[in-house]
Amino acid sequence: MTDFRTKRIPATVITGFLGAGKTTLIRHLLEKADGRRIALIINEFGDLGVDGEILKGCGIETCGEDDVIELTNGCICCTVADDFIPTMNALLARPALPDHIVIETSGLALPQPLVQAFNWPGITERVTVDGVVTVVDASAVAAGRFAPDPAAVDAQRQADPSLDHESPLEELFEDQLRAADLIVLNKVEALEAAALADVKATVAHSTKAPHVVSPAGQLPPDVLLGLGAATETLIATRKSHHELEHEDGSEHDHDEFHSFVVDAPSVADPAAFVAALKEISARHDVLRLKGFLDVPGKPMRLVVQGVGTRLSSSFDRPWRADERATRLVFIAEADVDEGRIREEVAAALGEPVAI
Repeated sequence: MTDFRTKRIPATVITGFLGAGKTTLIRHLLEKADGRRIALIINEFGDLGVDGEILKGCGIETCGEDDVIELTNGCICCTVADDFIPTMNALLARPALPDHIVIETSGLALPQPLVQAFNWPGITERVTVDGVVTVVDASAVAAGRFAPDPAAVDAQRQADPSLDHESPLEELFEDQLRAADLIVLNKVEALEAAALADVKATVAHSTKAPHVVSPAGQLPPDVLLGLGAATETLIATRKSHHELEHEDGSEHDHDEFHSFVVDAPSVADPAAFVAALKEISARHDVLRLKGFLDVPGKPMRLVVQGVGTRLSSSFDRPWRADERATRLVFIAEADVDEGRIREEVAAALGEPVAI
């Protein structure tokens, strides 16, 4: 009988707050994989697999479409038994096994339950967590944007985890830091030295994991892979806020978040529409916005991604047959006025939008 424990497949969990740059980091990793066959498991909190579509469209030989697996049934930390474990079992049953597994979590996921799942029978014999990599949007942290109420968060002081008025998003940010074996500080280009030092101090308050500064999400694979941390054996010592405060067995959920998809017509003036989306996001405190725009006369699809009012757009690849459409995912606090957002998107386009 083959002893799989002597050659367990390494898995890297890439986590991070909304819009931190995880997909960009992974795409660069795939482009520089140097022949490694990498399988991707991508978790979307919402109904539109934007990140998966971006990575499937990158045309990288060592990571084909069959190697990209999307989990779209909700937060990966809440669907470990029903979603993640069966996916891993199916992946490990393939005749051609990957050299490395990369898992991109939803920006709303707690890393701890996912890493703990690698101790399950049937998984632990075959796979080990090479490392948890937490991607941090340094500019967002410097501005306090990782919390829904910036006034409640001082991004340049060390947060006190015992405070009873902390926002769920700040707790989530700290949980992702606590679980990490490596911190990637991304989007540092606009920060002065003092601001970057404050971000590093904020990060260091929650974790002793080493950090690297990423130039626009472009890091050599050897920086991210081969950490050899075996994090599944350590994760019990890296408890989340939820585990510390709710050790009575009660279930975790994401009732404080709401995500929904808006389907829309083609967008004749993408610049004006993206500007309108920025205003909509500001009015309704939208946390995350991502999707695709159908621009008439353009063979390429326009990808829109953003955190809060910081939106970016770029053409990534030609549309495939029967997929051309404008679709947007909004993620916000649970009490967001979804109907009003849909009306404002429709008004920005000058046409009705499906509700």
